[in-house]
Amino acid sequence: MFDIFNVYMPIAEMQFNALILVAIGFSVGVLGGFFGVGGAWVVTPALNIFGFPMAYAIGTDLAHIFGKSIVATAKHRKMGNVDMKLGLMSIVGSVIGVEIGAQNVMWLTRIGLAGPIVRYTYMALLFGLGIYMLYDYATKDKRAAVQAAKQASMAGVPARKSWSLPPMIHFPASGITISFWTVTGVFLFTGWLSGFLGVGGGFIRMPALIYLIGCPTAIAVGTDLFSVLFSGAYGCFTYGIKGRVEIIAAILMLIGASIGAQIGVTAVKYIRGYGIRLLFAIMIILAGSSVALKQFELNLAAAWVVMCAALGMCVVIMLKLWQGVKKERAEKAGHY
Repeated sequence: MFDIFNVYMPIAEMQFNALILVAIGFSVGVLGGFFGVGGAWVVTPALNIFGFPMAYAIGTDLAHIFGKSIVATAKHRKMGNVDMKLGLMSIVGSVIGVEIGAQNVMWLTRIGLAGPIVRYTYMALLFGLGIYMLYDYATKDKRAAVQAAKQASMAGVPARKSWSLPPMIHFPASGITISFWTVTGVFLFTGWLSGFLGVGGGFIRMPALIYLIGCPTAIAVGTDLFSVLFSGAYGCFTYGIKGRVEIIAAILMLIGASIGAQIGVTAVKYIRGYGIRLLFAIMIILAGSSVALKQFELNLAAAWVVMCAALGMCVVIMLKLWQGVKKERAEKAGHY
């Protein structure tokens, strides 16, 4: 019945369902706008699960990330959630890292190991980060109490596990002062992840901005999207000249993403920092589960998990947004 929506992809030389591409784009538009990530930790595995070769899945998703991030970053900028100084610093490290990662994938593709190695790397990162963030959420009250007892003025400020090697840089928008080398190292590593895994690097960068650099959650979300914009642009370029970007698929995903991103960004206004972190942790663990199922050749189950997880989380975010809007309207009505 849905065969009428199949579209021929001339670069990848295959048929693909346009509805699936729009649905993937919409879901990661909501998730990306809300979490401040490119959403490729859903898109690249999803494209690969539904039939795209891994290198094409990575290149096509980077093109989609670039377009979607323009929409989401612009809206976060209007809301005051982007630290421009920190975001601009990310560009050099991210671009260098992306090229190194892309070269790694091309080499692995030549020897026939790109698929399994990229998937195992995904699993390690997604499960590891997800479990750590769940632990962080579960222990937040205990840690807040300890911080308050030691130094009342520091209560509620994220712990920054950074060193103080000069030069130190101050970021007024985020209210932090941190070593140049810490910031550079974070962006170089996440840039490499972007090129190697076909992601914006945001599912690592956004937590790193919070836990390592010390940004408030809302600013971490907006600044990460700003950084994803540039790494996605370069990733799209370098995979494009290697013939691994299916532009028709990227455009179809972008149609859905442009709508979803508006919803996700607006929801940030109504869901506070630790609520965002909890939902983020749950989502990446589910994404990791889908990659694991794919690696063990349970393709149908993997497809259902990745799509149901993404769409289910979109429903949760949209419900929270609706509840927040209703509450805001009720409060305004009460003032009159």
